[in-house]
Amino acid sequence: MIDLHGVSTPNGHKISIMLAETGLPHRHIRYNLLEGEHLKPGFRAINPNHRLPAIVDHDPVGGGEPLALFESGAILIYLADKSGRFLPASPRLRHTAIQWLMWQMSGLGPQHGQAHHFLRYCPEPPEYAVERYGREARRLFDVLDRRLSEVEFLAEEYSIADMACWPWVRAARAIDLDIAEWPSIQAWYRRVGERRAVREGAAVPENDPAAGRHMRLNPDQWSVLFGDRMLAAARS
Repeated sequence: MIDLHGVSTPNGHKISIMLAETGLPHRHIRYNLLEGEHLKPGFRAINPNHRLPAIVDHDPVGGGEPLALFESGAILIYLADKSGRFLPASPRLRHTAIQWLMWQMSGLGPQHGQAHHFLRYCPEPPEYAVERYGREARRLFDVLDRRLSEVEFLAEEYSIADMACWPWVRAARAIDLDIAEWPSIQAWYRRVGERRAVREGAAVPENDPAAGRHMRLNPDQWSVLFGDRMLAAARS
């Protein structure tokens, strides 16, 4: 049994999609980010970085004690190895998939995440930051669109690289990007989104407090996500 500690964010949906795709037995332990549930001391044993998602595999590869893993890219590779699926067997394609997974982890996710921060959370967003991250968000879509104009899936076959990118492409609507501007992305997005496991894994609860277009945070919520409470959890 795998415990998925998560919340309905693009990074969380990467893992819930992969678990739905593989059919690995799991249960979803949900957290309320705005109440700081991920900052509690007990969670540090699972993820010392106090971020979601994370997993605990009670029947880990190689046996032994339960294995806790954090960082969504590392989790996807682990689940691919455990299930023997969605990471190509061919060395060339395997490393192509890992390459695009790392591109998502280092580029698409963080840069779009900064755009989300300044457009959705910042009370008085500076014009420079909005333009800087908005421009980079669009540039990364140009890169993705070019790749998808050449191949059906990022590693030529459907893989964890597609699962990692798809939720972030879906979230782009919250930063005023219309994927219709990128025809190859749009076609790929629809193709991946037609998969039953993707629809199941990316389902957003109706009452998810983090699903809004513009977030109005009270001081305590701000402290949990970006301020002193977040810092205190790392130092305690």
